[in-house]
Amino acid sequence: MTKSDKLLSALAEAVKAGGGIHSAAELAFMLGEPCDPAFRKFLTDSTKRGRLRRVIKGFYESVLTPPERETAIYKIIKKLRSDVLNYISLESQLSHTGDISQVLMGRVTVVTKGRSGRFDTPYGVIEFTHTKKPIEHIAPNLYYDPDIKMLRANTEQAIADLKHCRRNLHMLES
Repeated sequence: MTKSDKLLSALAEAVKAGGGIHSAAELAFMLGEPCDPAFRKFLTDSTKRGRLRRVIKGFYESVLTPPERETAIYKIIKKLRSDVLNYISLESQLSHTGDISQVLMGRVTVVTKGRSGRFDTPYGVIEFTHTKKPIEHIAPNLYYDPDIKMLRANTEQAIADLKHCRRNLHMLES
């Protein structure tokens, strides 16, 4: 079995287990390879051949067994800021709860204890907004959404985040 075939097999198994988006280091681990420049070149070549798709710098998915389209962007969010608190808030959450009439298309707004940043992915734009608020003040206002396997802000927290970030409040329904 070639290295490419081993990679595709490992990615197919990962999707069955709920995965789908992987860092270069994770892919190297799956194949028992060191994540060195030669392995990164192998990933680049696999991308050029159409076996892998780079979703953002350093993160890949299989083109044959991609993750579910509805949840892929949330998997990317978790990979990008796996070491800090993240939760869906601001316009994305308020659109989800119906507190604003606009439906956000192709964008997810996330509040994070990590760095702010914007990432363009094949699944849409991810916008991270840093908060300095202590976790103890935020945590009681969050709930777990099993469909996306992430935390979401309740309406009051999402509105407070919107005000704290000095974002447009005109779209609020009430």
